[in-house]
Amino acid sequence: MILVLSNEMPDEERLELIKKMEEIGLRVHESQGERYRLLGLIGNTSTIDRNRLNAIRHIEKIIPVQESYKLANKAFHTKDSTIIDVKGNKIGGENIALIAGPCSVESEEQIVSIAKDIKKSGAKFLRGGAFKPRTSPYSFQGLGSEGLDLLKIAREETGLPIVSEIMSVRYIDEFAENVDIIQVGARNMQNFDLLKELGELKTPILLKRGLSSTIDELLMSAEYIMAGGNENVILCERGIRTFETQTRNTLDLSAIPVLKKHTHLPIIVDPSHAGGMWWLVEPLSKAAVAVGADGLIIEVHNDPENAKCDGQQSIVPERFDTLTKQLRKIAELDNRII
Repeated sequence: MILVLSNEMPDEERLELIKKMEEIGLRVHESQGERYRLLGLIGNTSTIDRNRLNAIRHIEKIIPVQESYKLANKAFHTKDSTIIDVKGNKIGGENIALIAGPCSVESEEQIVSIAKDIKKSGAKFLRGGAFKPRTSPYSFQGLGSEGLDLLKIAREETGLPIVSEIMSVRYIDEFAENVDIIQVGARNMQNFDLLKELGELKTPILLKRGLSSTIDELLMSAEYIMAGGNENVILCERGIRTFETQTRNTLDLSAIPVLKKHTHLPIIVDPSHAGGMWWLVEPLSKAAVAVGADGLIIEVHNDPENAKCDGQQSIVPERFDTLTKQLRKIAELDNRII
């Protein structure tokens, strides 16, 4: 339930109202707008006497919320979209953020070279896998903590904030200290213990949609993080598993406008994992920007043929540079900025 309060409501009355809601077991999420203040009531609201609330003259409106997700719900916010600011680089609103880099960090020379190239092309964030979740236990699993150290070197060289995937609760402290945006992969989208721990951080979380997860399940996973106090959540559509075999996954472009309708959180798209082939990255990226995505996370490698992970879905820096120029033209049609 959402209570829409007039800004003329005295602070004493508002605080007393919040106290009463908390006394009956509800959590109260407060948002301030130009003309109104919103109180989002989280919990079992069936015990509330709505007639009494309607009698309070500074309550302008009472809005019931049917969805299970509350904090991620657009109705709980005075603005249509949340903008995540990471060291001056913004995701959301009119900004379309480009996140790029290799699937896996392989060496200092590799990651620094790619970071410099993508920055020249307009990328605002550097992605790189240090800990890699692989289907086969015999595949390259990443460099681990050494990979994070190499990402930090690339950040020092270029100034690009780094994005990397966390695999387990036991790495929480290491990631909180070293990573600017912590990625939760598709396989961990419903690792609720991990999500709860990430909810206690302030570091932005990039939450990927699960392999076969519904949009509501994605939003409920975001709710786990936000319920812990961390509201800096970025959603990611990366393709879902269907019966189709021509692509690695099926990119659900309809998920972007659907999510925009229901949540204020920014939504980015991963065309690399969706298509699974380098030649699909460019058309899927253009389609994602056209349909309203707030950003892209693209795999870029300077030697895809010899990449230790997912070389077939990585584009070279030169193609990334050409792609960004084309994406800017598409973004301009909607008065957005890359």
